[in-house]
Amino acid sequence: MPRPPTGAARTSDGPPVDAGPPRAARTPRAALAELLTGNRRFVSGRPVHGHDVTAAAAVASGDQQPYAVLLGCIDSRVPLEAIFDQTFGSICVIRTGGHVLDRAVRGSIEYVVAQLGVTLVMVLGHERCGAVAATVDSVRRGRRPDGDLGYLVERITPAVTEAGPHDPGVHPLAVRRHVRRTVRALRTDDMLAGPVAAGGVDVVGALYDLDTGEVTLLDEEPDPPEQTW
Repeated sequence: MPRPPTGAARTSDGPPVDAGPPRAARTPRAALAELLTGNRRFVSGRPVHGHDVTAAAAVASGDQQPYAVLLGCIDSRVPLEAIFDQTFGSICVIRTGGHVLDRAVRGSIEYVVAQLGVTLVMVLGHERCGAVAATVDSVRRGRRPDGDLGYLVERITPAVTEAGPHDPGVHPLAVRRHVRRTVRALRTDDMLAGPVAAGGVDVVGALYDLDTGEVTLLDEEPDPPEQTW
């Protein structure tokens, strides 16, 4: 009988059942490997975790032991637990428009690293991001949106400006630049810089492909050729 996929248990007469969150992913490298393995299960159509209520009950009484925290966009097409095939208790998830950082987001990440022992922070951007598109439009028109949407646009604007707002291909380049800028901001955060420098914590950037479901580490995918402005 073939062995069940990582993170699953097999009953004597049925398919794999949720065995709870992984407990071995305690280094940044192991945590990243677990996330990418889950994404491969998702892409292949063989997820292990079905988000059954019994899995929620199984981890409800004990202390939570997540191994990673993911900062992603609010886009409804990018549910982070699903695309990484993670069960209850495995990862902490923070989602804002265009994965924009603010003090609440920073404080949340600082908390899970310092208090819960999380070793990996992933910033996940995605193609056809509406927040980036709104920022491109705002920069081109020279007018910031009213309300707090203007705050999101303001935080994404440097990436759009660097990419060249009038380039027809600005959107995918701005998405990548914005992920990289967010990663750099977290790596130099007052509370995270020390653990990152010591190698106990890592901050990585990645991109989600809406069409294929695949997650690619940003450093493995070069930016499109840049224009001189």
